[in-house]
Amino acid sequence: MRVSTKGRYAIRVIIDMAANGESEFHPLHNLAERQGLSEKYLEAILGVLVKNNVLEGARGKGGGYKLAKPAAELTVWEILSVIETSMSPVECVADEKNGCDRADICPTLPMWKDLAKIIKDYFTGITIEQLARKAPKIARPICKENMKE
Repeated sequence: MRVSTKGRYAIRVIIDMAANGESEFHPLHNLAERQGLSEKYLEAILGVLVKNNVLEGARGKGGGYKLAKPAAELTVWEILSVIETSMSPVECVADEKNGCDRADICPTLPMWKDLAKIIKDYFTGITIEQLARKAPKIARPICKENMKE
C-alpha cells in the first residue's frame, strides 16, 4: 500500500478547507494558491471527491467547494478510499472475489487480511478535525470579488 500524490493532496486540501471555514465554499483558485497546486490538477481531485459525496461543489459567484459533512465526522479513510485505486497491502486482499487460486491454502493470507484491517482501522480513527487542529495556519488570500472599492 502506498498513498499516491493525489491521496496526499486530497487530504491536505480538505484539512485546509476545515481550518479555513469548514461550512463555507472555497473557490478553487484560493485552494490551489494556498496549497501550491495547479487549478487543473486540483479540480480533477476535487471532482472525484464531489462525485463520491465527500465534498459539495457549487458553480458561479460565491461557489467553490465545501465539506459535505462536519470535519469531526469525516475520516482520512473516507478520503483515501475514494481517491486511491486500492488501499490493500497486496492484490489478493484488494479483490477477494477474484483472489488467487491458492487462497484456500495460502499461509500468508490471514496476515495480509489483518494488515488490511489495521490500515483501515488506523485511517478510520483519524478525523479531518483532528488534523486541522494541528495544522499550521495558512494565510487566506484576499478574494478580489469581495473587496470594496
